[in-house]
Amino acid sequence: MAHRNEILNFINEYLNISEFEDYCVNGLQVEGKENINRIVFGVSVSQRLFHETAKINGDMIIVHHGLFWKSDPIPFSLTGILKKRLELLIKNDINLAAYHLPLDAHSEVGNNAQIMKKLEINNFQQVDLGFLGKLNSKTHRDEFIKIVNSKIGTTAQLFPFGPEKIQHVLAVSGGSSSMYQLAVQNNADIFIGGDIKENIVRELEEVGLNYINAGHYNSEKLGVRALSQIVRDKFDVICDYIDIPNPV
Repeated sequence: MAHRNEILNFINEYLNISEFEDYCVNGLQVEGKENINRIVFGVSVSQRLFHETAKINGDMIIVHHGLFWKSDPIPFSLTGILKKRLELLIKNDINLAAYHLPLDAHSEVGNNAQIMKKLEINNFQQVDLGFLGKLNSKTHRDEFIKIVNSKIGTTAQLFPFGPEKIQHVLAVSGGSSSMYQLAVQNNADIFIGGDIKENIVRELEEVGLNYINAGHYNSEKLGVRALSQIVRDKFDVICDYIDIPNPV
């Protein structure tokens, strides 16, 4: 068992949350019980995740996509889905913490660093929120997407607009397809992201860049899993990852 604030202070410092100007609350979003025995990790908030946590007597939930965002309506209105989600947390005295951009960009447990590690791409370097790395040898893009699907656990879309043989890979997880110019500027052969917008398809074609849409959820499930291992090793608490699959 560990104190809530001890756990949160450690994660906040480990992920360097003060270094990020984000459009959400990073850290504690909903306060619950002080003493923590079991933490549930997940990608995104949902009633389903909260119910599953309550079933196993979880004391804290840590996610990548939390409840509160700067784009939410102001003045604040506690109605509908938000009201029902908060009700579940408060009724069960469960803490909720979220880590958005800090969990994308971290060089060890971040979503993009984890993508590189899963794909066995070594000596990668940071580019904005993502990482750029080099495969050991040139690989056909059709073979590479099979590797992505197998190692990340997804069913990705390939947009084959660049060279057939690829070696330099940029990964920026989540809603990142509009950031394709980062790949162009850094001479990447292929860009792994987590979404695709209709207009971006033609732009990728026109700049001659291969793009893999690995899915927003599936490209961002690796970070919370890796963070759970760090927390498990640091504190005397049970850590569970609950997968709520999402094909998008």
